[in-house]
Amino acid sequence: MSGASHRRSRSSAVPALNWLSHTPEGAHLLQTVHELLAAQAALSGALPPAVARQVRVARIDGQRMTVLVPGPAHAARLRQLTTQAARHLQQQGWPIDSIVVRIDAAMGRTWTQKPHKEAEPLGTQALQSFAELQHQVSPGPLADAIGRLLRHHRQ
Repeated sequence: MSGASHRRSRSSAVPALNWLSHTPEGAHLLQTVHELLAAQAALSGALPPAVARQVRVARIDGQRMTVLVPGPAHAARLRQLTTQAARHLQQQGWPIDSIVVRIDAAMGRTWTQKPHKEAEPLGTQALQSFAELQHQVSPGPLADAIGRLLRHHRQ
């Protein structure tokens, strides 16, 4: 992301944050977000870096923390560490007795769109060259691929 677009997106978020902080519901939401981010940071300090990068604190309900991971392998690894992590959180001042691990497969996905391919059509000379090549190669996968290419570009 370029510096200009980063500044632009950052400045457009300020009015939303101001609006949120001036409503009771928004203030509560911001407080919850800050609490979850702080818990995320504290939990990350209790985990190996490779595991910490794949864990998101989703909820704190009393003395129980619910965390999300992208798949079963991450869940299995994290479940081995929950007792130790809960102890670390308690030492950091968090009243967490248990950590519940949930799988959220959407965490592993990237939501960026693939760029649209801009293909230029083959010219007459190129099509003629491929047609000649198709007649020179022996039957098989290469000849089939050339045939598909010619059919596609002649339509």
